[in-house]
Amino acid sequence: MSWGTELWDQFDNLDKHTQWGIDFLERYAKFVKERLDIEQNYAKQLRNLVKKYCPKRSKDEEPRFTSCLSFYSILNELNDYAGQREVVAEEMAHKVYGELMRYSLDLKAERKHHLQEGRKAQQHLDHCWKQMDSSKKKFERECREAEKSQVTYDRLDNDINATKSEVEKAKAQFYLRTHTADESKNEYASQLQNFNAEQWKHFNNAIPHIFKNLQDMDERRTVKLGETYRCFAEAERRVIPIVSKCLEGMVVAAKAVNERKDSAIVVESFKSGFEPPGDFPFEDFSQNLSRTGSDGTISNTPKGERDRDRDRDRDGAPAPRSDPKHPMNRTKNKLWLFGKKPKWSVKMAPSLEDFSHLPPEQRRKRLQQRIDELNKELQKEIDQRDALNKMKDVYEKNPQMGDPNSLQPQISETMCNMEKLRSEIHRNETWLSEVEGKQSSRGDRRHSADNHHHTPQGRESPEGSYTDDTSQEHHTPHHRPNPSQSGQPNPDPHEFDDEFDDDDPLPVIGHCKALYSFDGQNEGTLVMAEDEVLYIIEEDKGDGWTRARKQSGEDGYVPTSYVEITMEKNSKGAVTYI
Repeated sequence: MSWGTELWDQFDNLDKHTQWGIDFLERYAKFVKERLDIEQNYAKQLRNLVKKYCPKRSKDEEPRFTSCLSFYSILNELNDYAGQREVVAEEMAHKVYGELMRYSLDLKAERKHHLQEGRKAQQHLDHCWKQMDSSKKKFERECREAEKSQVTYDRLDNDINATKSEVEKAKAQFYLRTHTADESKNEYASQLQNFNAEQWKHFNNAIPHIFKNLQDMDERRTVKLGETYRCFAEAERRVIPIVSKCLEGMVVAAKAVNERKDSAIVVESFKSGFEPPGDFPFEDFSQNLSRTGSDGTISNTPKGERDRDRDRDRDGAPAPRSDPKHPMNRTKNKLWLFGKKPKWSVKMAPSLEDFSHLPPEQRRKRLQQRIDELNKELQKEIDQRDALNKMKDVYEKNPQMGDPNSLQPQISETMCNMEKLRSEIHRNETWLSEVEGKQSSRGDRRHSADNHHHTPQGRESPEGSYTDDTSQEHHTPHHRPNPSQSGQPNPDPHEFDDEFDDDDPLPVIGHCKALYSFDGQNEGTLVMAEDEVLYIIEEDKGDGWTRARKQSGEDGYVPTSYVEITMEKNSKGAVTYI
């Protein structure tokens, strides 16, 4: 249905309608703007919420409980969800709000143009009507004047008293007015014909064309609104798959909560490594009392103690006193689970360097963590040294690129750092070996510790544990054999160390093939021939030397650049002693 044929006389109403359409479009654009502002504020608040509850500690200090990890996963998914809300707001701003505002400006300009054309056509028709009306009024006026002059002429012509000159004058005036009226009539007829033609053009050509343009403009506005409605919904629907994944991730994080694993982490985190305290021994303070009466006099003495006392009296051996320094007596000081800690734990000076202030298990974990960190730093220094050596070789081959001697201070500093790191690693490995050795033989050494007997520590095995047999150190306090009765002298601790070092060679961690011959004139080096195959027992620690062993058993250091090394895949490496 066309506006031009049906609404040819509704120019003003169409003017109002098109203005209302543009106002409605801008109102919808304002709605979209407020909606995307809500989305942006919602996303911003979600991100602030996530930031507020995210852990501010380093990853090493974060709790490892599954409930905490699941909560952090939920926070990450919520952060991704907030990102999707930002995507929704961005698409609404770009594809809906921005498009609507640009289209609104275009509509206003187009509407203004069409309305101006309509007003021009109306003004032209009004001008034609005014000309026609003016000629009509002139024709009417001239006709009345002609009628008056005719009446005057007739009156004078019939008047006998009128002079001839007066009659002639009235007749001339009558002819003049009649001629003027005829001219006005012709002009009026011409203007009327012209107005009718312009009016037909106006209502059959100009106005229908202008109204058709206005109708097309309004229909395009309606179509644009429908498209933006769809884009508004598409912006929301497009993020639904990712939002669903975020929600699924939250569900997966919720299912990952494991109470058993959390309990195990609590045990691992707070396990001290100490053993529970032993039973309290019975301390008989009545042994020094004279027995004047029967055995029943000391009624509070347990039967087992009385029988043992009688046996000792028959043997003639004095009853032993309870030793306050006995390990079993000292166990009462360890009953500090819900009470005060023992004096030795209070007097122990905390050492942050070797973590001796921590329980054994926690100390072992901290030492192992520090060793891993030092090994990483050492690897960085080794890589830096290798890079500097390569750069030095390039400078030596191409002097124009730089002075190789300028790199020597950096190489020396790197080597010094490597030596410091190796020393620190060795010191921490010694502490770790001490902790692991104590944990492995804690039950056997608890009674011998009171006699201040220290077993010499052996060389550390590739796995990092002691290789000596701790079962030989176990002694029962009341059944310790007499050295004179057994006929075996006590071994010298230093002699035991020498024997242990001789009987425990370093394990093989790989093999190598000699690329060149080496005379091995310096002390500690190993002579090798070209193409000779040797066993690797210690890797190059950055000084350019590798420790190897011949098939005959002789070992020593060879230049790393002189051999082609192949490491064993299942080898854990040998311990380096600095």
